[in-house]
Amino acid sequence: MIVSAMTMISRVLGLVRDAVVANLLGAGAAADVFLFANRIPNFLRRLFAEGAFAQAFVPVLSEIKQQQGDDKVRLFVAQAAGTLGTILLIVTLFGVIASPVIAGLFGTGWFIDWWYGGPNAEKFELASSLLKLTFPYLFFVSLVALSGAVMNVYNRFAVAAFTPVLLNISIIACAILLHDKFSVGAYSLAIGVFVGGVVQLLFQLPFLYRAKMLSRPRWAWQDENVKKVRKLMLPALFGVSISQINLLLDTVIASLLMTGSIAWLYYSDRLIEFPLGLFGIGIATVILPALSKLHSSEKNSDFQHTLDWGVRFVIFLGLPAMIGLMIISPLIISVLFDHGAFSQGDVDHVQAVSLGVMAYSVGLVSFMLIKVLAPGFYARQDTKTPVRIGIITLLLNMVFNIMLAPFIGYLGLALATSMSASCNAYLLYRQLSKEQVYQFSRFSLLFSSKCLLAALFMGAVVWYAATQFLWRQWHFSEQVVLLIGLLALAGGVYFLVLFLLGVRLNTIKNVVTTQSG
Repeated sequence: MIVSAMTMISRVLGLVRDAVVANLLGAGAAADVFLFANRIPNFLRRLFAEGAFAQAFVPVLSEIKQQQGDDKVRLFVAQAAGTLGTILLIVTLFGVIASPVIAGLFGTGWFIDWWYGGPNAEKFELASSLLKLTFPYLFFVSLVALSGAVMNVYNRFAVAAFTPVLLNISIIACAILLHDKFSVGAYSLAIGVFVGGVVQLLFQLPFLYRAKMLSRPRWAWQDENVKKVRKLMLPALFGVSISQINLLLDTVIASLLMTGSIAWLYYSDRLIEFPLGLFGIGIATVILPALSKLHSSEKNSDFQHTLDWGVRFVIFLGLPAMIGLMIISPLIISVLFDHGAFSQGDVDHVQAVSLGVMAYSVGLVSFMLIKVLAPGFYARQDTKTPVRIGIITLLLNMVFNIMLAPFIGYLGLALATSMSASCNAYLLYRQLSKEQVYQFSRFSLLFSSKCLLAALFMGAVVWYAATQFLWRQWHFSEQVVLLIGLLALAGGVYFLVLFLLGVRLNTIKNVVTTQSG
């Protein structure tokens, strides 16, 4: 609940930030380039910091804390910070210097136009410049992720969960204060990304100091525990972060499609990230340290029940979010983004983004399940299985992209990501079941059926209510009132139907449950 509450603040401000970006840049060429330049360091952050590093670091840290005490933990944190920090500094410097190469590699379509003097040549040049400002974010936020992982292991979840709020505040502030200083407003947003990384790291240092975990970083490449993290980290690169690799590949392909494709995918993804971050990542954040501790204590039954609770909670919140987004995404997009530069041009950006949201929504529950099922492997220090599954999923995503993108453009990319995520979640579950680590309980199956029935009924009611109004012709304030009303209606109907089906609060919150409930 603490993580979800803090994350909700961050996600709400994230939507405000995206509204500012949409108002300032719209969904045209400048938006495409900034979102491209911001996505690459964010991709690396999720891959190396929150993805592979966190999944490898937390189980080892939990084991050291459980078996050797706080003094050894303090030493290990200093060694991890020194080793990771040095590597990150080298990678960051390389990224800044080689920004034209990176822009050409991941923005292939723009680079080809630049090489042959095509209409998108300016996009490549702008992307190269913006990457020099956004890439250092990787260094700062990776150290933030390390600090947050330490705080989470000590059950101090609020600090790490609140920290992303500062990035959103920095981007919003720089956009407002600096956009008139540049001929291209994207520069003010890129500066906001850089400032946000610095502010986040400075914010966490006092909390590390109070926890007595702040000490001088040390290079310790050959330390036994650092080597264990390295060994676990390498295969984990493709594990839980596979969806990020898919998104980056989508960006590469989208650069070959019509102008606006990257922006439409970004805004669609941001709406999906709201429930995913609020519920899926929130549960995953607390479940990994818990599972790591249970595995170290050899409490296999509790391990199974905790995983089952996580899956049950994801289904409870993910199903109504998925169906609700499919139905009212046009209204949400209109309220959040349909202002300023976003409203300009001949393209109906609201319609384009809402279709993207629908395509991503198909995989929302699968995205959430991956966040819960993958820790079932990482907590047991098994990173090889997720990487094997991740490679299969990555190949499937590319096949789906090739099958769909030529016919339905950017929608094919979004739908391919959802389809590959569903395959990923299924393969993770099948392997856990085969290893007799986790089996979806009969109680959870019955509970999930009730959630699906309630979500479908909720969707029908909300769809009928939404179609009674011609809200595209309304003023902003009227649209906001309608949106709040529909959200309240959706929540009321969903929980009422669940109540009528016999679901009670204890059914949802209890981790350890008998087959009878």
